Amino acid sequence: MPFRTDTSPPTALLGDELIRVVKLLHVARQRAPRHHPLVDPMAYPLLFNVTQKPMRVSELADAVHADVSTVSRQVSTLVEHGFLTREPDPDDGRAQVLAVTADGTDLLIAIREGRDAWLGDLLAHWSDDDVTAFTDHLARLAADLETSLTDPTPRTQP
Repeated sequence: MPFRTDTSPPTALLGDELIRVVKLLHVARQRAPRHHPLVDPMAYPLLFNVTQKPMRVSELADAVHADVSTVSRQVSTLVEHGFLTREPDPDDGRAQVLAVTADGTDLLIAIREGRDAWLGDLLAHWSDDDVTAFTDHLARLAADLETSLTDPTPRTQP
């Protein structure tokens, strides 16, 4: 149970709930079935990002806020299993970019369908309006969090 006092500001309560949700999502992720027996689920966000456009490993690492060496290892596994390919960078023929293959797209579809089914069951008692409102707030939080990680300028309230 989160620690609360009568004088806890809303941000303290939000922080308690965020920690609780992050921990529960971690457990849920560990218990979730793998969509491919040889691909670590931690590599799935790489596929999602590369679907936006072909990109270099360093650019992908920046996009997922991870170390280049970690992303490089995960990319190697995805290439080895045919979910990503390495292609010449059209802007610099000496470099390579990553692109999603048809098998990679199929894996992404399976991941998304599984996640959608899980969320559908989890939120079955929520109204569509509640899901939409929560999604809007979550997207806003994610955008603000991402901005805070990439722009160290302190933000002030309007």
